[in-house]
Amino acid sequence: MSVILERPPVIQRRNGKVPPPPPPTGGDDDGRDPAPRRPLLDNLRLATLFFIGAETMFFAGLVFAFWVLRLSAPVWPPPLQPRLPLGVTGVNTLVLLGSSVAMVAAVRAVGRRDGPVLVRRLATAAGLGVLFLVVQGYEWARLLGFGLTVTSGSYGTTFYTIIGVHGAHVFGALVWLTVMLGLAARGRFADGWTAPVKACAMYWHFVVALWPLIYLSIYLL
Repeated sequence: MSVILERPPVIQRRNGKVPPPPPPTGGDDDGRDPAPRRPLLDNLRLATLFFIGAETMFFAGLVFAFWVLRLSAPVWPPPLQPRLPLGVTGVNTLVLLGSSVAMVAAVRAVGRRDGPVLVRRLATAAGLGVLFLVVQGYEWARLLGFGLTVTSGSYGTTFYTIIGVHGAHVFGALVWLTVMLGLAARGRFADGWTAPVKACAMYWHFVVALWPLIYLSIYLL
């Protein structure tokens, strides 16, 4: 009695590559529903993005109005008005940028669930933010002493409006950051709950990124 052996099917190669095996069919399905997809962004960060978009348009309107006034003025800055402190404000810009670097390290720490490092990095970012506001307040007080006030024509009005509104945003972001620091010190983010810290970091990076643009437009150009 002869035995007929079947040859295994030949897998045809396409462009030198073996095609992937066909998907399983039939009884291989275990009957379970597929796992739901996780959203790319949580609701808190998504809401923060929408808020940042609105704030971006707001600051764009302020800076655009400043440039309209400046280009229509025959002389800028006006005569007999004090000049803005370029050097001190430039160093203060580096201070604010350093706070953003500390915030990046804080987000990495919360991702690793490293509580002590998270607290230190948040404290560093908050300390640099406070230093930025203190230096800015000191410079504003000096400019007021030199005669540059809100009533000093369009020059003083636009300067204090734009710089003051940005300072208020930094203060608001600093309040949020201080709350995150207090929660981190209590270990609230040790279980992987990272959304509040990441949303706070997004807004902090936003107010930090605004300042070099304002410094370039108001102080340097």
